[in-house]
Amino acid sequence: MANCNLINEIGYSESTPAAPTNEFEAPATSPGTWRRNRRAIPSEFALVERLKTGDQEALETIFKLYAVKLYNVAHRILGNVADTEEVIQDVFWTAYRKAKTFRGNAQFSTWLYRLTVNAALGRIRRSKRKHEVSYEEFLPKFQKDGHHLVRPVVDWSKTLDEKYALGETHRLVKEALADLKPLDRSVVVLSDLEGMSDKEIAANVGITVSAVKTRLHRARLFLRGKLAARLGHSPT
Repeated sequence: MANCNLINEIGYSESTPAAPTNEFEAPATSPGTWRRNRRAIPSEFALVERLKTGDQEALETIFKLYAVKLYNVAHRILGNVADTEEVIQDVFWTAYRKAKTFRGNAQFSTWLYRLTVNAALGRIRRSKRKHEVSYEEFLPKFQKDGHHLVRPVVDWSKTLDEKYALGETHRLVKEALADLKPLDRSVVVLSDLEGMSDKEIAANVGITVSAVKTRLHRARLFLRGKLAARLGHSPT
């Protein structure tokens, strides 16, 4: 139970507000259509090379390819539409200004994701709305022999749908995510909501794969404990 991915287990799928059409208009075609018609889109290498020359049409194409995905990531980290809009503006402006610094050691999309995560984390660090919840209260406690301190261990997650409407369950998960430390929240968002591998997350966030695994494990234990407490169970 301790190693279970709670977010995927309960089928959590956050509904992120659509990006405003006046500044963050999504591609006219669906993401699936863009993938199917990828031959009609210049290669990533060609787009980056054009971007390095200041080509605004290349920037527009890159925007259409990545804006929605990056917006979703930023919003899930920040939880605030206004902050998310400003972060995405900053990300694409930074990409345009600093395109020449991109060396091609990783995919351009990875660079954009890293810019987005860093911008979102920077926004949180500068925010006056900071709050952090201590993890210890919601992490499992163990006896000297390695068994759980509180027994028996109840797998209450299997009965969530029976007790709570889906919308209420999602609200509880969203509140628990908001209590994670910003970097841990970023790692959980990229792993459990964006489906990235540990290696991809490490590249996007700028930490080691080992650190990603450690943060994911601890964050998931916290989320499970926090939800258990909200539902009237022992977090341990």
